[in-house]
Amino acid sequence: MILRFTVNRKSVELETEPDCRVVDILREDLGLFGTKEGCGSGECGACTVLVDGEPRLSCLMLAAQLQGREVTTIEGLGTADSPHPIQSAMALHGGVQCGFCTPGMALTAAEFLTRQPAPDRLAIREALAGNFCRCTGYQKIVDAVQEASLVMAGNDRKKKP
Repeated sequence: MILRFTVNRKSVELETEPDCRVVDILREDLGLFGTKEGCGSGECGACTVLVDGEPRLSCLMLAAQLQGREVTTIEGLGTADSPHPIQSAMALHGGVQCGFCTPGMALTAAEFLTRQPAPDRLAIREALAGNFCRCTGYQKIVDAVQEASLVMAGNDRKKKP
């Protein structure tokens, strides 16, 4: 099949099998290696991407499901010169250890903060429940999401009580 979709604000057209997994298309066909494959069975959230703005597990999505849709990977969330607030906060708070879960975690958190701009710590933990981290114990990640929410609201952490 000829697959047409948008990834990180760029139109893509490629020939693929309709049952090819999205994680494989992103990594192997498009060279977007920021999307990680963890468990390969939808259990860990490492492969999370945003499809039409919603977190989706790319290891469970098939190519045919992307037709005409918009995908955002970690490469499209921010840039080195202009990182998304969640990317900056993850680095600042040490929410990045081995980094394997970070792309999926950051995309999930970024989407969550668009829906809930001033979350408490419990809400953050619930939002990230589908993304597993084996390094940090989540404390630093929750700190980062909370800080990103303040930055996105126009407050910097110096104003935080």
